[in-house]
Amino acid sequence: MESRRIRRVVILGGGTAGWMTAAALSHSFGAAVTVTLLESEEIGTVGVGEATIPTIHWFNSLVGLDEADFLRATKATFKLGIAFVDWRAPGHRYFHPFGHYGAALPGVAFHHRWLKAAADGLAMTLGALSLAEGLADENRFARPSGDARSILSTLGYAYHFDAGLYAAHLRRVSETRGVVRVEGRLHTVERHPDTGFVSALTTSRGERLEGDLFIDCSGFRALLIDGVIGEPFEDWSHWLPCDRAVAVPCARVAATTPYTRSTARAAGWQWRIPLQHRTGNGYVYANDQCSDDAAIATLLANLDGEPLAEPRLLRFKAGMRRRPWRDNVVAIGLSSGFLEPLESTSIHLIQSGIAKLLTLFPDRDCDPALASRFNTTFARDMDGIKDFLILHYHATGREEPLWRHCRAMSLPDGLRERIAQYRRSGRLILDPDELFREASWLAVLDGQGIKAQGYNPLADAIDPAANRAQVQQIADVIARAVPTLPPHDAVLAQMIGTPS
Repeated sequence: MESRRIRRVVILGGGTAGWMTAAALSHSFGAAVTVTLLESEEIGTVGVGEATIPTIHWFNSLVGLDEADFLRATKATFKLGIAFVDWRAPGHRYFHPFGHYGAALPGVAFHHRWLKAAADGLAMTLGALSLAEGLADENRFARPSGDARSILSTLGYAYHFDAGLYAAHLRRVSETRGVVRVEGRLHTVERHPDTGFVSALTTSRGERLEGDLFIDCSGFRALLIDGVIGEPFEDWSHWLPCDRAVAVPCARVAATTPYTRSTARAAGWQWRIPLQHRTGNGYVYANDQCSDDAAIATLLANLDGEPLAEPRLLRFKAGMRRRPWRDNVVAIGLSSGFLEPLESTSIHLIQSGIAKLLTLFPDRDCDPALASRFNTTFARDMDGIKDFLILHYHATGREEPLWRHCRAMSLPDGLRERIAQYRRSGRLILDPDELFREASWLAVLDGQGIKAQGYNPLADAIDPAANRAQVQQIADVIARAVPTLPPHDAVLAQMIGTPS
């Protein structure tokens, strides 16, 4: 039994995906598994993933990162959610908060209480019931509380950080745990003549890297999963038509906004991500609706501060590989698929792949049943996020050609049914393992103008006056709490040990 254990893992590609994988494997297996990573300084990384979602805490904890060290090393700031500007229509704004709306009350999910209160005459926006949104509006921040009686227990948070610095931080951590980095480009791939398994990689310098398991973190090039194994790519651009981005950092101005801002444009959308040392900006767009030059001009005309570098163009296609694990090759990161950074899921999908690999880690025979399970659950993740992103594009009142196309396009069956169910009954029927939970779907559905016409009948068991009073009371608690909590920059300065 012991002789069948995997002893050597080879990772092809560095960047965020490669070094996250190296850090997780080296921390989890210690000396039991050797980890070698092949990357070339000549090959750049995509590096657009500077915003995260709260699942990042799981990964940072898994690999043993100290939060203050992480904040300092990656120039990170805190993130309470995403502000969506001009998506429903020009001039409209809504907020997708991390955490929960309202508070946990007996009887029925809180948003049904809000819907019932509205039906009974209480005029209150959904945002008034989110502490995260209230704090974001005033550039304040607080950590969640474990005490369910505190309104702070409704908070969630993530980070904005420099993806290149994050990879470098993880590299330092990984190398102290024995990961060996090899500089060079991939030249040839050796495969076992009987099984077809990959047996070794040879670099352009002639170094030969033998392994039992190979992790493809080579980005869009997908050098192993596509170039060697031949796993096809499933194209989703008919639902997610943006296929290019231009990115540029600019100088910081004013106080940190503890949220990502996503602003709809004629041919796509623009991101704004505040870091300690700069602000990240980019325009994601459909090339058949906007030239590269026009996209660059639009982005540069809508910056907060002076550009700090030349604009960088990126090309991509939304979609995935249905079998990112085949034989003894596992694709993690962009080699497995790509979903644009609208909801900051790129880094989550890397850690999702890592988590599944750790749970299903094979012996040298790479049991096909384990690979099948990995592929099924990863595809479920991708499909769920895909549907959530499509919702943003579809539910809009904008009149430019891109948005008219998205409003009229046919939807995946599951998304169409989910929208219809919410519109009819206010219900959000989610599978237990879906990434985006009730608060996220509620924020985008309501924010982009899809209104529930009903609510769960269980809410009718609550006295209407008492329900309205309880909903109002929670909004009042949030309104009183917000100004008592500290500015984001004061909290960050305290954490990293610098003057506020």
